[in-house]
Amino acid sequence: MSGVRTGLGWDSHRFVAGRPLILGGVTFPDAERGLDGHSDADVLTHAVMDALLGAAGLDDIGVQFPDSDVAYAGADSIELLGEVIPLVLALGLRVVHVDATVLMERPKLGELRGAMRERLAQALGLPRGSVNVKASTGEGMGFVGRLEGVAALAIATLEVA
Repeated sequence: MSGVRTGLGWDSHRFVAGRPLILGGVTFPDAERGLDGHSDADVLTHAVMDALLGAAGLDDIGVQFPDSDVAYAGADSIELLGEVIPLVLALGLRVVHVDATVLMERPKLGELRGAMRERLAQALGLPRGSVNVKASTGEGMGFVGRLEGVAALAIATLEVA
């Protein structure tokens, strides 16, 4: 096994009425719609989990937490992230950095971006400076631009412990 491993994660969910919008474990209090999904549909945390699993060679969240399993219905994605970390550590790897981008027209991440970084860093056991959360829009194009949903992309760097 090489000294450094890198993984890429991606997730997207469509907007739906009647659910809270949760990104990076943070609820957007003024959001009109949330995201549709089997769990809490936290696309940012899902992308981070897939990046970690990919870097560790452990398939993806669909294999680890299948949407066909009722145990994960409405699950808190930050708690699921907490289940991924021991899998990574068991392979003799440790997380050193995560960088993520949320693709969403609105609401804007604004002041909640710092809370997302903090929540993810805490779940990963990393200092806040080792987790970055960025934002981008679809510039009016595609499903993000048409306000149909949200996507997130993450990259994780692991090293042999």
